[in-house]
Amino acid sequence: MTRPSSHSAQNTNPADQPGFFARMALAMTDWTERWVPDAFVFALIATLIVVVAGVAFTPSTVPQVIDAWGKGFWELIPFTLQMALVIITGHVLATSLPVGRVIRRVAAWPTTPRNAVALVAFFAMASAWFNWGFSLIFSAVLAKEIARRVEGVDYRALAAASFLGLGSVWAQGLSGSAALQMATPGALQSQIRDIVSHNGMVAGGLIPFQHTIFLWQSVVSVTVEIAVVTVVMWLVTPPGGRGKTARDLGIELGISEIEPPPAVVKPTPGQWLEHSPILNWLIVLIGGTYLVRYFMQAGEPLNAINLNIVNLTFLLLGFLLHKTPARLMHAVQAATPAVWGVILQFPFYAGIAGIITSTHLSQQIAHAFVGISSAKTFPAIVAIYSAVLGVFVPSGGSKWVVEAPYVMA
Repeated sequence: MTRPSSHSAQNTNPADQPGFFARMALAMTDWTERWVPDAFVFALIATLIVVVAGVAFTPSTVPQVIDAWGKGFWELIPFTLQMALVIITGHVLATSLPVGRVIRRVAAWPTTPRNAVALVAFFAMASAWFNWGFSLIFSAVLAKEIARRVEGVDYRALAAASFLGLGSVWAQGLSGSAALQMATPGALQSQIRDIVSHNGMVAGGLIPFQHTIFLWQSVVSVTVEIAVVTVVMWLVTPPGGRGKTARDLGIELGISEIEPPPAVVKPTPGQWLEHSPILNWLIVLIGGTYLVRYFMQAGEPLNAINLNIVNLTFLLLGFLLHKTPARLMHAVQAATPAVWGVILQFPFYAGIAGIITSTHLSQQIAHAFVGISSAKTFPAIVAIYSAVLGVFVPSGGSKWVVEAPYVMA
């Protein structure tokens, strides 16, 4: 009779077995990985569904629906580039040497696994309020740096905490795409602007930050959410000795990502320009002067914030923190692979919105919502619907493009 191996015995230890919620999460993860395709596939399926709905529920013919799709397909090009720059500029900031030094200092603060995870959760959410692209990279690097320093910290909890910025407060922050769309001219199709303007009641169909992001209710809800989620992450993190470290999971943390690049020995004149800070400083001076004049000339500075101003501000900070064109170019090259989904998917969302607005399918959907709700239940029903739609259209801005025509009708 063979004796069970120590590995088998270890696997049957009750302390090592996942609890009920962990088993449920693992089962849902397995199901999702098996059955749920990429968001781009959902964009293609949604296109077909809306084409069929446009023909079936409106007087439009098949050629008219197809024409509406084609005319709307490229109408989000400015917004597509703007959102790509949100991701790129956030990545550029997070990978700069000054931010790297901040990460090292912050990573030295926690001494226990629970404090470490709570700290990552707090910074992930707080930084996402400013720029969710920055939060993703900053929090991931911070989590790895803490994992190198804090003995016994659960690496799974650190990873989950680093994503909390994008999973919680980002939409209520300065880079929240829906709010930025409403505050930025040209970020939405003219048909949607007309619906939002409601016969001139909302001038130009533009809603400034003062009435969205900077509402006191929004600021309070963000503050409460950050505090509550940070405490929850502290409570659910396994104490030292009971979690799964990066080593336990077979993950090699490697060297720090925030090491300075090697210096160029005997640079050529072209390389000297690339590695000189002079050009960066001059661009920051020009851009900074423009921003100061822009806000001085604005009647209300908070209302003057829009997507272009946010992107320019973060880009100039990237110039300043990376110091040289060479470092900035390297950071942008490293960031660009992250924007392929935005570039590929957003035109399809624009095509869907084109069908919904041009064929007046928006009115049909709006009447359907009104028919199953009252003045009191309408917000709750739309919120539930929006949450479900978010599974299939994960981008807040593109989801708003699809929803706005009938939610605001």
